[in-house]
Amino acid sequence: MTEISYAQYRAMRRFPALDGLRAIAAVIVIAFHFGGPSWAWTSGWAGVQLFFVLSGFLITTLLLREEEGRGRVSLRSFYIRRGFRILPVYFVVLAATYALAHLNGKGSTVSDSMPHYLLMVNEFAPTLGYLHSWTIAIEWKFYLAWPLLAFVLAAASARRRLTATLLAIVGLAAMIPFTPDWPYWPVHYVSILLGCLLAIVMHHPRGYALVRPLTRPVVAVVVSIGFVAAHLSLHYWPATEHPRLEIMIAGYSVAVALLLPAMLAPGLPQKLLSWRPLVFVGERSYSLYLVQQLAVAVVVGLVPSYETRGTKLFVAATVVGLLAADLLYRWVEQPMIQVGRRLSTSGRTSPPAPVVAPTEPAPAADRSVPHQPLPENRLPERPEPAWVPNNRPASATYTPL
Repeated sequence: MTEISYAQYRAMRRFPALDGLRAIAAVIVIAFHFGGPSWAWTSGWAGVQLFFVLSGFLITTLLLREEEGRGRVSLRSFYIRRGFRILPVYFVVLAATYALAHLNGKGSTVSDSMPHYLLMVNEFAPTLGYLHSWTIAIEWKFYLAWPLLAFVLAAASARRRLTATLLAIVGLAAMIPFTPDWPYWPVHYVSILLGCLLAIVMHHPRGYALVRPLTRPVVAVVVSIGFVAAHLSLHYWPATEHPRLEIMIAGYSVAVALLLPAMLAPGLPQKLLSWRPLVFVGERSYSLYLVQQLAVAVVVGLVPSYETRGTKLFVAATVVGLLAADLLYRWVEQPMIQVGRRLSTSGRTSPPAPVVAPTEPAPAADRSVPHQPLPENRLPERPEPAWVPNNRPASATYTPL
């Protein structure tokens, strides 16, 4: 099989492999938190960089195609969709987390940081009650700022967007002092912006030509193997006094950016990542990520012998978390997403873009007709956030809320 042409890429309404990537990233994050030393080889903390790069790539692709199809980006619609996608489940789980902590006499572990959680500055929260949600705060601030930078200040100009993105990456990198107590948050925005940069490059014919060789099926297999090897090598990063984690994170994010074009190619990697059980988990990975701490509290409450971090706790927490995530997905996520879509499209008169079945080869684009924006029900706007290690050492035993 040959490479995917630029016209075929622009005609795609869904990237089938991304749900599988989400599922794997979410599960290895739980393994990192609760699997103990026997799962350290998975380097699950790095899953967050995969999510961040995916987020930048998908959001920017969606906005670029909306701008091209409609002539401009509707910030109102974008913010409404994002709000109804992210916030309802976030606040439901926050309320459940506080309630459980309060019942266990540890309400202060959440209430002391409640202003941070309500204002979405979770990365600066002083307590551990809902600490893993700091990545959602990172994503949220990106959602607020990026459309203004790329689609207002640098509207309708690929060159200005590229310049703005590169300057933002350099500026954020310059904020990292490269000290043991480095403020980790700037490097995560660098990861997101690498995904944005990839989307901007691939949106235009000249840029797409640079990454098009990665869409050959054989090359995609080689790239996938190389990425897995790079991921597994993270476990052997030099454990020195100053391990330069920011360099490792940035390098891994670049590897993710190279992986994404390869995942467009039909072939073995895409087929494996489109496996239905992986898609099922991937679709629920946002709620799964949010409820993981509650799931562990339930597991330890029912089976106290599982309180030590290890395979039993990891597997049990994943199963319980997935059951809870499925309920949230059906009863909170999907209904609220539909509400957001209805509100965001109120007043619009243009018909929705046609849907292309994800399992069929993408047809060549008709250049005589302006390209339509991606419908939200085919191309997800955001990958769900995950957690990365912080400066607090993890104990061998889980401490329930």
